[in-house]
Amino acid sequence: MAMPTPRRIVILGAAGRDFHNFNLVYRDDPAVEVVAFTAAQIPGIAGRRYPASLAGPRYPQGIPIVDEAELEAVCRRERIDQVVFAYSDVPHEHVMHLASRALACGADFCLLGPERTQIKAGRPVIAISAVRTGCGKSQTSRYLSHWLGQRGLRVAVLRHPMPYGDLAAEAVQRFASRADLDAARCTVEEREEYEPHLALGHVVYAGVDYRRIVEAAAAEADLLLWEGGNNDFPFLKPDLHIVLIDPLRPGHELTHHPGEAVLRMADVGLIMKTNTAEPAALATVEANLRRLNPKAVVVRAASRIQLDDAAAVRGKRVVVVEDGPSVTHGGMPYGAGFLAAREAGAEIIDPRPWAAPEIAAAYARYPHLGRVLPALGYSAAQLEDLAETLRRAESDVVIAATPIDLAALIRIDKPIVRARYEYEEVEAPGLVGAVEAFLRNAGLIGT
Repeated sequence: MAMPTPRRIVILGAAGRDFHNFNLVYRDDPAVEVVAFTAAQIPGIAGRRYPASLAGPRYPQGIPIVDEAELEAVCRRERIDQVVFAYSDVPHEHVMHLASRALACGADFCLLGPERTQIKAGRPVIAISAVRTGCGKSQTSRYLSHWLGQRGLRVAVLRHPMPYGDLAAEAVQRFASRADLDAARCTVEEREEYEPHLALGHVVYAGVDYRRIVEAAAAEADLLLWEGGNNDFPFLKPDLHIVLIDPLRPGHELTHHPGEAVLRMADVGLIMKTNTAEPAALATVEANLRRLNPKAVVVRAASRIQLDDAAAVRGKRVVVVEDGPSVTHGGMPYGAGFLAAREAGAEIIDPRPWAAPEIAAAYARYPHLGRVLPALGYSAAQLEDLAETLRRAESDVVIAATPIDLAALIRIDKPIVRARYEYEEVEAPGLVGAVEAFLRNAGLIGT
């Protein structure tokens, strides 16, 4: 009997969830053929190929990665049967516009859920997710990993993938020092996530092939701490799922994919930034949390911002560099650096008139940006244009609110003062109370 013709699939992605879904669900399935990935959100991905060494023996030439703008052309030229959506932190309307484009070409439209895409680890898993980029996952993860370490637990931090370089070489990445980051030629965006954990003495895993990553991490840890990217749901099946909500963007917990789904599956709903949010906004997000997920434990927390040297910026003309993803596709006009500069009495200069080409392109792509400079460094050219913009700007000081040590990566003729933001408990038993109860039930700590 003739074998049935494989279903021809395109996966819409952004160099993260798309590769993961392929690895777990499609790579070894003879009933499907993945014809192409598309790329969005991250520059420099389109025009490359998912390598044969990762794609497996069914794809000896690898799989092409094309720009999302080519979706209709690929669907019609390649007679695509199904389009699979596989990236995060977009409005619900955006997802359905893509569905409409696929349907208009005659293809099915599909989203894969946690049951098919979450790995069951051999160690207990605590996952930290959020309803939007920029809610405070990194600071929460740092706080929690430090607290877990103080309880005597060996913790491995697993990061949502950011494979922007040589994909084959980045199948499994283990970082224990800044030298490891240098050797892997990590981008600014990767360093923003990894460096703070390394400074606390924690090992960080990332990469492309999460079955292998989980196996390696579990071999050296008592507990795996998953730190999500954007507002995606975890790649690992969590035993405790903590989901952050941002009251500075009230209502976004209802309007973005997959953030709403993530909130509905949370064990703990963590309302952040209570120290800077308006009471009405706090009431709104808490009401939405309780309505969408009445079983979740509700915890409130603060996000404290501190300048390393507030006196150095008081009364000075400053350019503020913010965490890149939070103020680009995260949709925030400014972040911690802007707030710290304003509180310190600095004069905040608009850097846009001095923007070098790569930075000017980012301003054009994200018109919501305010008087801040996004810390972009997906490529050497972007990093150099970031430095050139800071050199050109008529300012006295740079305030860097990116989690990395920016002064170690660029050379400019102005002092750089770091703005740091840290998680802070504001009530008891708080987040550690919820985590401690989980650890006791899991037998990881004594009663």
